[in-house]
Amino acid sequence: MGRSSTNSGPAEDLLIELDRDAGVPLHRQIGASIRASIRAGRLRTGASLPPTRTLAAGLGVSRGVVVEAYQQLVAEGYLASRSGGYTQVAASVPPAAAAGSAVPAPARGAGFRVDFGYGRTDVSHFPRSTWLRSVRTVLTTTPNDRFAYLDGRGVPELHVALCDYLNRVRGTSALPGNVVICNGFGQGISLLIQVLVRRGARRLALEDPSSDDDARVLAGAAGLDVVGIPVGPGGVQVEALHRADADAVVLTPSHQWPTGGVLSASARAEVIGWAQRRGAIVIEDDYDAEYRYDRPPVGAMQGLAPDHVVYCGTASKTLAPGLRLGWMVLPPRLVADVATAKVLADRGSPVIDQLTFADFLARGEFDRHLRRMRPVYRRRRDALLSALRTHLPELEPAGIAAGQHVVAWLPPDLDEAEVVTAAARHGLGIHGVGPYRIAGSGPGGLIFGYAILGESAIAEGVSLLATAIREVRGA
Repeated sequence: MGRSSTNSGPAEDLLIELDRDAGVPLHRQIGASIRASIRAGRLRTGASLPPTRTLAAGLGVSRGVVVEAYQQLVAEGYLASRSGGYTQVAASVPPAAAAGSAVPAPARGAGFRVDFGYGRTDVSHFPRSTWLRSVRTVLTTTPNDRFAYLDGRGVPELHVALCDYLNRVRGTSALPGNVVICNGFGQGISLLIQVLVRRGARRLALEDPSSDDDARVLAGAAGLDVVGIPVGPGGVQVEALHRADADAVVLTPSHQWPTGGVLSASARAEVIGWAQRRGAIVIEDDYDAEYRYDRPPVGAMQGLAPDHVVYCGTASKTLAPGLRLGWMVLPPRLVADVATAKVLADRGSPVIDQLTFADFLARGEFDRHLRRMRPVYRRRRDALLSALRTHLPELEPAGIAAGQHVVAWLPPDLDEAEVVTAAARHGLGIHGVGPYRIAGSGPGGLIFGYAILGESAIAEGVSLLATAIREVRGA
């Protein structure tokens, strides 16, 4: 059998073709086709999709296959279920796009000689041999019942291993019964937004600037107001949070993205007091706290107020984003609702991957991997700072003590958008801070992601940037 014939109207309208010999589950093929149509603009916001029975009949698949595809797209924020059983397009742009962005960020891999794109992990260092050892252990020792359907929280072994690790390394107050496993932060924030809306939430606060476009797009699609809270050198400005009238706030307190600020102990206490008084939720995105170079570790906020803070972590920055492994440590009152939302989204994350990571953690391999990677990223960070001092001393680096990126603030005479455009002409990919602002203007800055670049490439990239800046000033 080759490609299936899709002669029915609904299937043709959605441009769905199924390759039954591809080895890819049919629900994923359907979801990928619909997602691509939304991203390409072929399906506009508000457009109704065929009922699941109708589309299933047209494609020659069971209704459950289409239901699963629709549910995943709803969880991702592309679709929304409406009263009466209708399913409509909820987003006309991909969740990764910066809403309201005045200056589009350069596309990754767009033929640049050097690309300082952020948010990337050097997956060439993925610990294949030790990961394979854990896979073998799982396949040979796991009881049969673990491979059946589980509840939406995930496998108990990973709950225990994560709590042991997070309580020891991140200072959390995590209990295995409060952990839910998800497919990365994107799905985690989607599940949380669904639950908060059902509980009556009206407004979500985000740091400004912030890269959290998943939350911004998903919250808008769910009917939440989104408000930006200004960020200063010490992280989010708490006094602005008090005025925001928000029901939840998403923070990166240990290493604010992108500015790199660390929320002080007094500011953390104020945020927690705000959450307790309002009955609000703090969503702590602890995206890269394991990588620190010039400072002692900063503990997670969740350890200070486990009843009001949702701790979110993933393996994307530490191991590989392709694993799609994420976790949430939730206040007890949210666990059941979030687990139910997870079941509705995809029936649970892959069991073998969860068990493998649990074994990897329990063996201490995760700690060893992080110890190997910290000096690698530190050398690259140091190479970037050295090149900036040599070629562009007027730029002001910030957030250098941790993470996998550095922000460098531009002097007032340089326009951020002009610098980014000129850099692209010289073969350099780099992002400005401006597209990630929610509420308006601020100082111009550039985001240097250095995680996947060698030291010579970093030096070349800064040299190209210096040439571009001279061109801008000359013009």
